[in-house]
Amino acid sequence: MDHKMSRSPWVIHYDGSSCNGCDIEVLASLTPLFDAERFGVVNTGNPKHADIFLVTGSVNAQNLPVVRQIYNQMLEPKCVVACGICACSGGVFRDAYNVIGGVDRAIPVDVYAPGCAIRPETVIDAIVEACGILDQKETVLRAGGDPLTVGGAATWDGGVELGEDGFVAAGAGTDGAGDAPAGKPAAPAAGDAPVETPAAAKEAE
Repeated sequence: MDHKMSRSPWVIHYDGSSCNGCDIEVLASLTPLFDAERFGVVNTGNPKHADIFLVTGSVNAQNLPVVRQIYNQMLEPKCVVACGICACSGGVFRDAYNVIGGVDRAIPVDVYAPGCAIRPETVIDAIVEACGILDQKETVLRAGGDPLTVGGAATWDGGVELGEDGFVAAGAGTDGAGDAPAGKPAAPAAGDAPVETPAAAKEAE
């Protein structure tokens, strides 16, 4: 029998540091009005029972270890959905002193569902999208492969690490909105001349 993980996805929801706008919309998607349960969705409080991790709010030094702990307790295959613009990129709080960034600064994110606040319909669409990725990860896992090569995990840069003092280590993460992570060159803006590499300069000589 061909088993599909997406037949009855169980989700776990964590509110990182949101204003509770996205938080309440995620809960609204589970009510009879929007009825996410018609897709077999079950909300659980146990990470070991969950297939999809819904996260609202940005990531800071205090909740980064919590997000990672919940993610690590989930069994493979699993998917992560960033719910709302703050979870996607940090949103309007991106430049705040205590905000590291979106959820992908802590764990791999498979589906980005922006919005301020996110609509329940968008939450349901994101869960359905995650179900497809969940099936792909299950196929890879059954074939003996690594499920982290599917979805957003395949392009994840490793996030940020906290120093011994509990704060982000110097030079890690982003220095501000639009800055590239440490060790990665920023993408050129539209109209910019291509960056000349040392190898290209040597060939030109």
